[in-house]
Amino acid sequence: MHHLLRLSIVVAAAIAGSAIATPVLAQRAGANGREVLNPPGLAPLVPAYSVAIRDGEWVFVSGMTGIAPGTQDIVAGGIAVQTRQTMENIRTALQSGGATMADVAECTVFLKDMADYAAMNAEYIKFFPANPPARATLAVSALPRPAALVEVKCSARVRQPSR
Repeated sequence: MHHLLRLSIVVAAAIAGSAIATPVLAQRAGANGREVLNPPGLAPLVPAYSVAIRDGEWVFVSGMTGIAPGTQDIVAGGIAVQTRQTMENIRTALQSGGATMADVAECTVFLKDMADYAAMNAEYIKFFPANPPARATLAVSALPRPAALVEVKCSARVRQPSR
């Protein structure tokens, strides 16, 4: 089975008050239309998963941590800073599939320490100021990245065609 790789430009939603264009490496898989999305700067650590998948009108974002784009380094500064970077990484992944934060239907949050819940939530809600998605928050004993304090996965339904 051959997959076609293509570089597409997705016009990102307004970030910091201005629209930007983001190159996205996308891989179509067969006739089912399922599209693998690995935005530059957010490459998966291992080949066992994709950053995001677009399947029809749905975009599924893998668990994201607070890595600084273009690196595999978790940002320093504690739970608030990591949550903010995690959510920015999710925004980037969603945009690569034509979705926005407003399209997110559900998220699952994994915390290393439930004592960080309030600080995580204070940053998280900034990304969903109205009508937040359904959510579950779980405390876990460890995350794949030892320095990570939080990991979040989300699913979104694209409201308008992106291509």
